[in-house]
Amino acid sequence: MMADRVFRGFTQQGLNFLQQVRQENSKEWFDDNRKIYDENLLTPFRDLVSDLSDTMLKIDDRFETRPAIGKTLSRINRDTRFSNDKSRYRSRLWLTFKRHSPDWKDAPVYFFEISPDAFRYGLGYYSASRATMDRFRHLIVTRPQAFREATACCKPPFELVGDSYKRTLIKDAPADVTNWYNRKSFAVMATSLQIEQIFDARLVPLLEKGFTRLAPLYHFLMQAEALKAIPLEDL
Repeated sequence: MMADRVFRGFTQQGLNFLQQVRQENSKEWFDDNRKIYDENLLTPFRDLVSDLSDTMLKIDDRFETRPAIGKTLSRINRDTRFSNDKSRYRSRLWLTFKRHSPDWKDAPVYFFEISPDAFRYGLGYYSASRATMDRFRHLIVTRPQAFREATACCKPPFELVGDSYKRTLIKDAPADVTNWYNRKSFAVMATSLQIEQIFDARLVPLLEKGFTRLAPLYHFLMQAEALKAIPLEDL
């Protein structure tokens, strides 16, 4: 099976490129080194998406799986119009698996990201709205058994991350419920400094196993997505 893989791994040269981006960050430097970006970052990311697609479509057959920038692959160019950080290029890159949405940041997204010295992967929201989280909280209260079954997969190496409200939004609930209920937005994420794991095709089964493990949580979050057709006051 491993011989059938398209993905052969990222390279140290690709990671060095991301490290240099932090210092250089000019169009002239990027243009001079575009071949390194194309061959050592963009091509492996495309191959990785291709290898993961069958597994991801088993989780949701409506996932976008085209291995293209703006579809499943991040842009290296940053949008600096509304940011205090005016650096032109990112020093980290990622892929996502998600349904097409006018605002994908407010919907469940699988992701894998690399930086010069670490990688991370998981499932969650880029920036969930209050309305989305209110629907998620509604499900926690009305479907407690389904919630516990969906979140049972969130054990090491995965951890729950994301900012929480300082005040408690639900009274007299167990700590594990409060930990989810109080989030402003969240992701369930595994982070690794063992960067050598991304250098060969074994990364594919690692991600397949992790993404499949999180599938119960994904389907629970999609129940919250379905509730968006109903006004909050009618829930």
